[in-house]
Amino acid sequence: MELDVLVTEGLGDSSYVLTWGDEAAVIDPQRDVERFVDAARARGATIRHVVETHVHNDYVSGALELRAASGAEIWGPAKAGYAFGYRPIEDGTQIALGDATLLAISTPGHTPEHLAYVLREVAEPIALFSGGSLMVGGAGRTDLLGPERTDELTRLQFRSMRRLAELADAVRVLPTHGAGSFCATGSPREQRTSTIAEERAANPAFTETDEEVFVRHQLSGLMAFPDYYAEMAPINRAGPPVLGSPSHPRTMTVDEVSDGLDAGARLVDVRDGAAFAERHVAGSLNVPLEPSFASYVGWLVPFATPLVLSVPDDEAADEALGEASVQLRRIGWDAVLGHLGGGIAAWAASGRATNSFPTVRVDELVDELGAGEAGEILDVRQGTEWDAGHLQGSTHVFVGDLPERLDGFDRSERQTVICASGYRSSMAASLLDGAGVPVRLVARSGVPRALRSLASSR
Repeated sequence: MELDVLVTEGLGDSSYVLTWGDEAAVIDPQRDVERFVDAARARGATIRHVVETHVHNDYVSGALELRAASGAEIWGPAKAGYAFGYRPIEDGTQIALGDATLLAISTPGHTPEHLAYVLREVAEPIALFSGGSLMVGGAGRTDLLGPERTDELTRLQFRSMRRLAELADAVRVLPTHGAGSFCATGSPREQRTSTIAEERAANPAFTETDEEVFVRHQLSGLMAFPDYYAEMAPINRAGPPVLGSPSHPRTMTVDEVSDGLDAGARLVDVRDGAAFAERHVAGSLNVPLEPSFASYVGWLVPFATPLVLSVPDDEAADEALGEASVQLRRIGWDAVLGHLGGGIAAWAASGRATNSFPTVRVDELVDELGAGEAGEILDVRQGTEWDAGHLQGSTHVFVGDLPERLDGFDRSERQTVICASGYRSSMAASLLDGAGVPVRLVARSGVPRALRSLASSR
């Protein structure tokens, strides 16, 4: 039995490809399935099984894509409510994988129907595919389905942890969610896999035996999660459309883009914040193309709004388009009309409106703070980050909440927008600029460095 771990960095998730002989199984695949097919093929195998731990809230499942590509059989929780054909699994169900088996264990908490799977060779447990139950350094969050179910699910998660704690120390822990996932509580460790022994030694969620303490800890310090999450479970239950081989967004003329925007499409510019600040299509949204690009598009734009992408007009354009398309595909955003041919230069040459706004370095902002000349500073980090430390006199609005708060800004006051690194502040500055609020962007670095600089100057 061979194991490949495929990490989707932007979602903070891992998927697993198990191969034995010329057959393979995939646990919790995303929708861009070519990489799973390639991993199996590299070991001389064809994917025969797709196994789901739960109805995913953070991405669109690739189960149907894999079935279409390889004829694989889909297995999933009997209580998932999938509307498409699949093999329903309950507690105690075993899936034969050559000489090995996957044993399903009911582990509700992250979701009500959640299952984990123990991989056994010659009846010996060797690995746990724990999905969103046990994680490296924590446990999956239990509040994603709404406040009315949070207490119930948190207590179920506690009981699931106690059940998994019965496994032997040597069993490998192979979770779906991990560092970087909004499905995680607290700050999970950076490592993607672990063992039961390691979790017993270092995971408070795994070792806590007092249910009330577990509930309190599990629900404290939670980060906001993207708005698009609300759309994922219904899509996954119904079964997403099968798209087949990925394709690049088509090149659109300036006139076509303009017509699309007039009809309600949104232009998303994937360049870095400094390039966007220098010149951009008036009213466009800047979401720099980083691993979490799609998560923030799904946070800041109403789900399934038709999109036009604007990428750098250089030799990296094709790569950027491919990456943006794959990320959007993972969250079910299929309404990508195309991309602006010729980029911002073509738009400007047509005589259509462009905007720009200034940027400022962190050290310059620190000097202004010392002189009392910084003006209004808007911190757009998560609430937990703000609570851990912020610039004196700054105002806090998390970037994910900003679209609903734009009317509250004074159009006569310039906002200097800052986050931890310049990534989220770039998005926030573009939103404010599009709403007619004067902005200045801290495009690189952010609050942590500013606080260190201020502390060292005292």
